[in-house]
Amino acid sequence: MSKRLPWGALALLASFIACDYTPAIAPIAGYETNDMACSDGLDNDMDGLYDCKDPDCFVNANFCGEVVPLIPFYEDESSPNVCHDFIDNDDNGKYDCGDPQCQSIMENCCSTENDDVACSDGLDNDQNGFADCGDWSCSHGVFVTVCSDEIGATCTDGLDNDEDGLTDCEESQCTLVEQCQKPEDSAELCQDGLDNDGNGSTDCADPVCKDLVPACGAETSLQACQDGLDNDGNSFTDCQDFSCSKSTTPSVLEYCGNLPSETTLETCQDSVDNNQNGFVDCDDYSCSKSTNTDILAHCASIGELTLEKCSDGIDNDQNGFGDCQDYSCSLSEDVEVFAYCAEKLENTFAKCTDGIDNDGNNHADCEDYSCSRAKDVATAQACQESLTAPGEEANQRCQDGLDNDLDGFVDCEDWDCSWNPEVTVCEGPRVCE
Repeated sequence: MSKRLPWGALALLASFIACDYTPAIAPIAGYETNDMACSDGLDNDMDGLYDCKDPDCFVNANFCGEVVPLIPFYEDESSPNVCHDFIDNDDNGKYDCGDPQCQSIMENCCSTENDDVACSDGLDNDQNGFADCGDWSCSHGVFVTVCSDEIGATCTDGLDNDEDGLTDCEESQCTLVEQCQKPEDSAELCQDGLDNDGNGSTDCADPVCKDLVPACGAETSLQACQDGLDNDGNSFTDCQDFSCSKSTTPSVLEYCGNLPSETTLETCQDSVDNNQNGFVDCDDYSCSKSTNTDILAHCASIGELTLEKCSDGIDNDQNGFGDCQDYSCSLSEDVEVFAYCAEKLENTFAKCTDGIDNDGNNHADCEDYSCSRAKDVATAQACQESLTAPGEEANQRCQDGLDNDLDGFVDCEDWDCSWNPEVTVCEGPRVCE
Protein backbone atom coordinates (compact mmCIF):
# COMPACT_ATOMS: atom_id res chain seq x y z
CA MET A 1 0.00 0.00 0.00
CA SER A 2 1.49 3.30 -1.05
CA LYS A 3 1.74 6.25 1.30
CA ARG A 4 0.45 9.67 0.40
CA LEU A 5 2.52 12.79 1.05
CA PRO A 6 0.98 15.19 3.56
CA TRP A 7 -0.92 18.08 1.98
CA GLY A 8 1.69 20.56 3.24
CA ALA A 9 4.53 18.66 1.55
CA LEU A 10 2.56 18.44 -1.70
CA ALA A 11 1.91 22.17 -1.64
CA LEU A 12 5.60 22.87 -1.00
CA LEU A 13 6.63 20.52 -3.83
CA ALA A 14 4.15 22.21 -6.16
CA SER A 15 5.56 25.63 -5.33
CA PHE A 16 9.09 24.39 -6.11
CA ILE A 17 7.92 23.06 -9.49
CA ALA A 18 6.03 26.24 -10.26
CA CYS A 19 9.09 28.36 -9.45
CA ASP A 20 11.41 26.08 -11.41
CA TYR A 21 13.34 25.38 -8.19
CA THR A 22 16.68 23.55 -8.46
CA PRO A 23 18.10 22.14 -5.21
CA ALA A 24 21.66 23.27 -4.43
CA ILE A 25 24.33 20.65 -5.01
CA ALA A 26 26.27 21.89 -1.95
CA PRO A 27 25.84 24.30 0.93
CA ILE A 28 26.39 27.96 0.14
CA ALA A 29 29.55 29.70 1.35
CA GLY A 30 29.66 30.46 5.04
CA TYR A 31 28.68 27.12 6.54
CA GLU A 32 32.05 26.21 8.12
CA THR A 33 30.93 27.87 11.33
CA ASN A 34 30.07 25.22 13.92
CA ASP A 35 31.52 22.12 15.56
CA MET A 36 29.63 19.73 13.30
CA ALA A 37 30.69 21.44 10.08
CA CYS A 38 34.25 21.72 11.39
CA SER A 39 34.62 18.00 11.99
CA ASP A 40 32.82 16.36 9.08
CA GLY A 41 35.75 16.12 6.64
CA LEU A 42 33.95 18.33 4.12
CA ASP A 43 34.78 21.71 2.63
CA ASN A 44 31.34 23.07 3.49
CA ASP A 45 31.97 26.64 2.37
CA MET A 46 33.83 25.56 -0.77
CA ASP A 47 36.85 27.79 -0.18
CA GLY A 48 39.45 25.06 -0.69
CA LEU A 49 40.00 24.43 3.02
CA TYR A 50 38.05 22.09 5.27
CA ASP A 51 37.50 21.57 8.98
CA CYS A 52 40.37 22.78 11.15
CA LYS A 53 42.43 23.75 8.10
CA ASP A 54 39.88 26.50 7.53
CA PRO A 55 40.46 29.65 9.64
CA ASP A 56 36.67 30.05 9.86
CA CYS A 57 36.56 27.06 12.19
CA PHE A 58 39.01 28.63 14.61
CA VAL A 59 36.87 31.77 14.77
CA ASN A 60 33.38 30.32 14.82
CA ALA A 61 33.65 26.86 16.39
CA ASN A 62 35.07 25.29 19.52
CA PHE A 63 36.17 22.02 17.96
CA CYS A 64 39.45 23.45 16.64
CA GLY A 65 40.43 25.35 19.76
CA GLU A 66 43.46 24.59 21.90
CA VAL A 67 43.22 21.60 24.23
CA VAL A 68 44.87 22.00 27.64
CA PRO A 69 45.75 18.59 29.12
CA LEU A 70 44.80 17.95 32.75
CA ILE A 71 48.33 16.69 33.34
CA PRO A 72 50.84 18.99 31.60
CA PHE A 73 53.68 17.38 29.68
CA TYR A 74 56.44 18.59 27.39
CA GLU A 75 57.00 17.32 23.87
CA ASP A 76 58.84 18.80 20.92
CA GLU A 77 56.29 20.32 18.50
CA SER A 78 57.68 19.10 15.18
CA SER A 79 56.02 15.88 13.95
CA PRO A 80 52.82 15.71 11.85
CA ASN A 81 50.80 14.12 14.66
CA VAL A 82 51.93 16.58 17.30
CA CYS A 83 51.38 19.51 14.92
CA HIS A 84 47.69 18.67 14.54
CA ASP A 85 46.66 17.64 18.06
CA PHE A 86 45.41 21.07 19.26
CA ILE A 87 47.92 21.01 22.14
CA ASP A 88 50.76 23.42 22.88
CA ASN A 89 53.13 20.52 23.42
CA ASP A 90 56.31 22.54 23.90
CA ASP A 91 54.59 25.12 26.14
CA ASN A 92 55.78 28.14 24.14
CA GLY A 93 52.37 29.78 23.89
CA LYS A 94 51.76 28.59 20.31
CA TYR A 95 50.30 25.33 19.09
CA ASP A 96 50.08 23.26 15.92
CA CYS A 97 50.48 25.29 12.72
CA GLY A 98 50.64 28.46 14.76
CA ASP A 99 54.00 27.27 16.08
CA PRO A 100 57.04 28.22 13.95
CA GLN A 101 58.51 24.76 14.57
CA CYS A 102 55.53 23.16 12.83
CA GLN A 103 55.51 25.74 10.04
CA SER A 104 59.17 25.11 9.23
CA ILE A 105 58.59 21.42 8.39
CA MET A 106 56.73 21.04 5.11
CA GLU A 107 55.57 17.49 5.95
CA ASN A 108 53.41 19.01 8.71
CA CYS A 109 51.21 20.43 5.94
CA CYS A 110 50.81 23.88 7.49
CA SER A 111 50.91 25.60 4.12
CA THR A 112 49.04 24.93 0.89
CA GLU A 113 50.55 27.84 -1.04
CA ASN A 114 53.79 26.30 -2.23
CA ASP A 115 53.71 25.46 -5.93
CA ASP A 116 53.51 27.44 -9.19
CA VAL A 117 49.75 26.90 -9.57
CA ALA A 118 48.81 28.03 -6.06
CA CYS A 119 51.33 30.87 -6.19
CA SER A 120 49.91 32.44 -9.34
CA ASP A 121 46.13 32.04 -9.07
CA GLY A 122 45.45 35.35 -7.33
CA LEU A 123 43.99 33.57 -4.30
CA ASP A 124 45.05 33.43 -0.68
CA ASN A 125 44.81 29.63 -0.71
CA ASP A 126 45.86 29.08 2.90
CA GLN A 127 43.91 32.15 4.11
CA ASN A 128 46.83 33.51 6.11
CA GLY A 129 46.39 37.04 4.81
CA PHE A 130 48.96 36.78 2.02
CA ALA A 131 48.34 35.69 -1.56
CA ASP A 132 50.65 34.29 -4.22
CA CYS A 133 54.14 35.84 -4.22
CA GLY A 134 53.18 38.02 -1.28
CA ASP A 135 53.12 34.82 0.80
CA TRP A 136 56.44 33.76 2.34
CA SER A 137 55.79 30.12 1.39
CA CYS A 138 55.61 31.21 -2.27
CA SER A 139 58.39 33.77 -2.36
CA HIS A 140 60.73 31.33 -0.57
CA GLY A 141 59.30 28.13 -2.03
CA VAL A 142 61.94 25.63 -3.09
CA PHE A 143 60.05 24.63 -6.26
CA VAL A 144 58.20 27.89 -6.96
CA THR A 145 59.42 29.56 -10.14
CA VAL A 146 56.68 32.14 -10.73
CA CYS A 147 58.05 34.32 -7.92
CA SER A 148 61.63 34.51 -9.17
CA ASP A 149 61.01 38.13 -10.14
CA GLU A 150 58.68 38.62 -7.20
CA ILE A 151 59.10 42.32 -6.46
CA GLY A 152 58.96 43.49 -10.05
CA ALA A 153 55.96 41.31 -10.87
CA THR A 154 53.78 42.08 -7.87
CA CYS A 155 54.56 45.79 -7.89
CA THR A 156 53.12 46.33 -11.34
CA ASP A 157 50.20 43.90 -11.55
CA GLY A 158 47.50 46.22 -10.19
CA LEU A 159 46.69 43.79 -7.36
CA ASP A 160 46.84 44.05 -3.60
CA ASN A 161 48.80 40.79 -3.45
CA ASP A 162 49.25 40.68 0.32
CA GLU A 163 45.74 42.04 0.99
CA ASP A 164 46.92 44.83 3.29
CA GLY A 165 44.99 47.59 1.55
CA LEU A 166 48.00 48.83 -0.43
CA THR A 167 48.56 48.23 -4.14
CA ASP A 168 51.73 48.19 -6.23
CA CYS A 169 53.83 51.34 -5.65
CA GLU A 170 52.00 52.07 -2.39
CA GLU A 171 53.93 49.16 -0.86
CA SER A 172 57.23 50.07 0.83
CA GLN A 173 59.07 47.14 -0.76
CA CYS A 174 58.11 48.41 -4.22
CA THR A 175 60.18 51.58 -3.97
CA LEU A 176 63.11 49.64 -5.44
CA VAL A 177 61.18 48.96 -8.64
CA GLU A 178 62.02 51.44 -11.38
CA GLN A 179 58.37 52.11 -12.25
CA CYS A 180 57.69 53.15 -8.65
CA GLN A 181 60.61 55.49 -8.13
CA LYS A 182 59.93 59.19 -7.83
CA PRO A 183 62.01 62.20 -6.75
CA GLU A 184 62.41 62.60 -2.99
CA ASP A 185 61.73 66.31 -3.21
CA SER A 186 58.91 67.25 -0.87
CA ALA A 187 58.43 67.49 2.89
CA GLU A 188 55.99 64.57 2.71
CA LEU A 189 58.31 62.28 0.73
CA CYS A 190 61.31 63.28 2.82
CA GLN A 191 59.63 62.16 6.04
CA ASP A 192 57.73 59.01 4.97
CA GLY A 193 60.42 56.48 5.88
CA LEU A 194 60.81 55.33 2.25
CA ASP A 195 63.67 55.53 -0.23
CA ASN A 196 61.35 56.91 -2.90
CA ASP A 197 63.97 57.51 -5.58
CA GLY A 198 65.76 54.21 -4.96
CA ASN A 199 69.19 55.79 -4.52
CA GLY A 200 69.95 53.99 -1.27
CA SER A 201 69.31 57.01 0.97
CA THR A 202 66.08 57.50 2.88
CA ASP A 203 64.45 60.78 3.87
CA CYS A 204 66.90 63.22 5.47
CA ALA A 205 69.85 61.00 4.58
CA ASP A 206 69.15 61.91 0.95
CA PRO A 207 71.10 65.01 -0.16
CA VAL A 208 68.06 66.25 -2.10
CA CYS A 209 66.01 66.31 1.11
CA LYS A 210 68.72 68.10 3.05
CA ASP A 211 68.75 70.88 0.49
CA LEU A 212 64.99 71.23 0.00
CA VAL A 213 63.32 70.43 3.31
CA PRO A 214 63.93 72.65 6.34
CA ALA A 215 63.34 69.73 8.72
CA CYS A 216 66.29 67.94 7.13
CA GLY A 217 68.91 70.38 8.23
CA ALA A 218 71.43 70.08 11.00
CA GLU A 219 70.35 68.51 14.30
CA THR A 220 71.64 71.37 16.44
CA SER A 221 68.74 73.57 17.49
CA LEU A 222 66.51 72.94 20.49
CA GLN A 223 63.57 72.36 18.15
CA ALA A 224 65.52 69.87 16.02
CA CYS A 225 66.74 68.06 19.15
CA GLN A 226 63.25 67.36 20.43
CA ASP A 227 61.13 66.85 17.30
CA GLY A 228 61.53 63.06 17.12
CA LEU A 229 63.12 63.28 13.65
CA ASP A 230 66.54 62.22 12.42
CA ASN A 231 67.05 65.63 10.86
CA ASP A 232 70.60 65.11 9.63
CA GLY A 233 70.02 61.56 8.43
CA ASN A 234 72.81 59.97 10.48
CA SER A 235 70.54 57.34 12.09
CA PHE A 236 70.56 59.10 15.47
CA THR A 237 67.58 61.10 16.68
CA ASP A 238 67.41 64.07 19.05
CA CYS A 239 69.52 63.57 22.19
CA GLN A 240 70.83 60.25 20.90
CA ASP A 241 72.73 62.37 18.37
CA PHE A 242 76.05 63.82 19.59
CA SER A 243 75.19 67.08 17.81
CA CYS A 244 72.48 67.46 20.46
CA SER A 245 73.87 65.66 23.50
CA LYS A 246 77.24 67.42 23.13
CA SER A 247 75.86 70.68 21.80
CA THR A 248 77.48 74.03 22.66
CA THR A 249 74.02 75.62 22.89
CA PRO A 250 73.05 75.94 26.59
CA SER A 251 69.32 75.31 26.04
CA VAL A 252 70.03 72.11 24.08
CA LEU A 253 72.52 70.88 26.66
CA GLU A 254 70.05 71.57 29.44
CA TYR A 255 67.26 69.73 27.62
CA CYS A 256 69.39 66.67 26.86
CA GLY A 257 71.02 66.81 30.27
CA ASN A 258 67.68 66.41 32.00
CA LEU A 259 67.06 63.09 30.25
CA PRO A 260 68.11 59.89 32.02
CA SER A 261 71.72 59.08 31.18
CA GLU A 262 73.72 55.87 30.81
CA THR A 263 77.09 57.35 31.70
CA THR A 264 77.98 56.12 35.20
CA LEU A 265 79.31 52.78 36.35
CA GLU A 266 76.04 52.24 38.23
CA THR A 267 73.79 52.91 35.22
CA CYS A 268 76.04 50.81 32.98
CA GLN A 269 75.37 47.68 35.00
CA ASP A 270 71.78 48.06 36.23
CA SER A 271 70.14 46.21 33.31
CA VAL A 272 68.01 49.29 32.57
CA ASP A 273 67.85 51.28 29.33
CA ASN A 274 68.25 54.54 31.22
CA ASN A 275 68.43 56.86 28.22
CA GLN A 276 65.69 54.98 26.37
CA ASN A 277 67.66 54.56 23.16
CA GLY A 278 67.04 50.84 22.82
CA PHE A 279 70.42 49.71 24.19
CA VAL A 280 71.10 48.52 27.72
CA ASP A 281 74.31 48.83 29.74
CA CYS A 282 77.39 47.76 27.79
CA ASP A 283 75.36 47.30 24.62
CA ASP A 284 75.04 51.10 24.67
CA TYR A 285 77.93 53.03 23.13
CA SER A 286 77.69 55.54 25.98
CA CYS A 287 78.95 52.71 28.19
CA SER A 288 81.07 50.54 25.90
CA LYS A 289 82.86 53.56 24.41
CA SER A 290 82.87 55.67 27.55
CA THR A 291 85.86 57.80 28.54
CA ASN A 292 85.43 56.59 32.12
CA THR A 293 88.11 53.95 32.74
CA ASP A 294 86.03 52.14 35.36
CA ILE A 295 83.13 51.74 32.93
CA LEU A 296 85.43 50.57 30.15
CA ALA A 297 87.03 48.04 32.50
CA HIS A 298 83.58 46.74 33.51
CA CYS A 299 82.42 46.37 29.91
CA ALA A 300 85.67 44.66 28.96
CA SER A 301 85.28 42.23 31.87
CA ILE A 302 81.88 41.00 30.68
CA GLY A 303 82.42 41.45 26.96
CA GLU A 304 82.43 38.45 24.61
CA LEU A 305 85.65 39.55 22.94
CA THR A 306 88.43 37.06 23.63
CA LEU A 307 88.98 33.50 22.42
CA GLU A 308 88.51 32.30 25.98
CA LYS A 309 85.10 33.98 26.34
CA CYS A 310 84.05 32.99 22.85
CA SER A 311 84.56 29.33 23.68
CA ASP A 312 83.50 28.97 27.32
CA GLY A 313 79.84 28.14 26.71
CA ILE A 314 78.70 31.23 28.63
CA ASP A 315 76.74 34.27 27.45
CA ASN A 316 79.25 36.58 29.10
CA ASP A 317 77.66 39.86 28.06
CA GLN A 318 74.13 38.54 28.72
CA ASN A 319 72.75 39.71 25.40
CA GLY A 320 71.05 36.41 24.66
CA PHE A 321 73.82 35.03 22.43
CA GLY A 322 76.70 32.94 23.68
CA ASP A 323 80.10 32.28 22.13
CA CYS A 324 80.01 32.07 18.32
CA GLN A 325 76.27 32.78 18.27
CA ASP A 326 77.27 36.32 19.32
CA TYR A 327 78.34 38.63 16.49
CA SER A 328 81.08 40.02 18.73
CA CYS A 329 82.70 36.58 18.36
CA SER A 330 81.63 35.38 14.91
CA LEU A 331 82.43 38.78 13.34
CA SER A 332 85.36 39.55 15.61
CA GLU A 333 88.28 41.61 14.32
CA ASP A 334 90.54 39.30 16.30
CA VAL A 335 91.88 36.88 13.68
CA GLU A 336 92.17 34.03 16.18
CA VAL A 337 88.57 34.45 17.41
CA PHE A 338 87.20 34.83 13.88
CA ALA A 339 89.00 31.68 12.71
CA TYR A 340 87.71 29.72 15.71
CA CYS A 341 84.09 30.69 15.02
CA ALA A 342 84.45 30.07 11.30
CA GLU A 343 85.47 26.54 12.16
CA LYS A 344 82.60 26.09 14.63
CA LEU A 345 79.70 27.48 12.59
CA GLU A 346 77.32 24.96 10.98
CA ASN A 347 77.26 26.32 7.45
CA THR A 348 78.85 23.86 5.03
CA PHE A 349 77.57 20.72 3.30
CA ALA A 350 80.00 18.59 5.33
CA LYS A 351 78.95 20.06 8.68
CA CYS A 352 75.28 19.85 7.79
CA THR A 353 75.53 16.10 7.24
CA ASP A 354 77.88 14.95 10.02
CA GLY A 355 75.30 14.42 12.78
CA ILE A 356 77.13 16.85 15.07
CA ASP A 357 75.89 20.09 16.64
CA ASN A 358 78.95 21.94 15.44
CA ASP A 359 77.98 25.40 16.65
CA GLY A 360 76.61 24.24 19.99
CA ASN A 361 73.14 25.77 19.63
CA ASN A 362 71.35 22.49 20.42
CA HIS A 363 70.36 21.95 16.78
CA ALA A 364 72.35 19.61 14.57
CA ASP A 365 72.49 19.42 10.78
CA CYS A 366 69.14 20.08 9.10
CA GLU A 367 67.48 20.90 12.42
CA ASP A 368 69.69 24.01 12.42
CA TYR A 369 68.39 26.97 10.39
CA SER A 370 71.97 27.69 9.28
CA CYS A 371 71.68 24.44 7.30
CA SER A 372 68.01 24.11 6.40
CA ARG A 373 67.74 27.75 5.32
CA ALA A 374 71.27 28.22 4.02
CA LYS A 375 71.61 30.71 1.17
CA ASP A 376 74.49 28.68 -0.24
CA VAL A 377 72.93 26.21 -2.71
CA ALA A 378 75.47 23.47 -2.02
CA THR A 379 74.75 23.65 1.71
CA ALA A 380 70.98 23.82 1.23
CA GLN A 381 71.12 20.61 -0.81
CA ALA A 382 72.09 18.75 2.31
CA CYS A 383 68.65 19.50 3.70
CA GLN A 384 66.51 18.51 0.74
CA GLU A 385 65.70 14.93 -0.17
CA SER A 386 65.61 15.51 -3.93
CA LEU A 387 68.08 18.35 -4.52
CA THR A 388 71.14 16.67 -5.85
CA ALA A 389 74.87 17.01 -5.88
CA PRO A 390 76.57 17.14 -9.32
CA GLY A 391 76.19 13.85 -11.20
CA GLU A 392 73.14 12.66 -9.26
CA GLU A 393 69.52 12.55 -10.36
CA ALA A 394 66.53 13.59 -8.28
CA ASN A 395 64.73 10.33 -9.07
CA GLN A 396 67.75 8.38 -7.86
CA ARG A 397 67.72 10.07 -4.45
CA CYS A 398 63.96 9.71 -4.14
CA GLN A 399 63.98 5.92 -4.47
CA ASP A 400 67.22 4.93 -2.74
CA GLY A 401 65.56 4.04 0.57
CA LEU A 402 67.71 6.59 2.39
CA ASP A 403 66.76 9.64 4.43
CA ASN A 404 69.19 11.83 2.51
CA ASP A 405 68.34 15.06 4.33
CA LEU A 406 68.08 13.41 7.76
CA ASP A 407 64.67 14.89 8.48
CA GLY A 408 62.90 11.64 9.35
CA PHE A 409 61.10 11.30 6.00
CA VAL A 410 62.34 8.90 3.33
CA ASP A 411 61.98 9.11 -0.45
CA CYS A 412 58.41 9.85 -1.60
CA GLU A 413 57.22 10.30 1.98
CA ASP A 414 59.39 13.43 2.00
CA TRP A 415 57.57 16.57 0.88
CA ASP A 416 60.62 17.53 -1.13
CA CYS A 417 60.47 14.43 -3.35
CA SER A 418 56.73 14.51 -3.60
CA TRP A 419 56.56 18.09 -4.88
CA ASN A 420 59.73 18.43 -6.95
CA PRO A 421 58.63 18.73 -10.63
CA GLU A 422 61.78 16.89 -11.68
CA VAL A 423 60.81 13.80 -9.67
CA THR A 424 58.67 11.36 -11.63
CA VAL A 425 58.95 8.23 -9.48
CA CYS A 426 56.51 9.45 -6.81
CA GLU A 427 52.94 8.55 -7.69
CA GLY A 428 50.14 10.56 -6.10
CA PRO A 429 48.62 11.64 -3.93
CA ARG A 430 51.48 13.92 -2.97
CA VAL A 431 52.39 14.67 0.64
CA CYS A 432 49.73 16.97 2.19
CA GLU A 433 47.20 16.30 -0.59
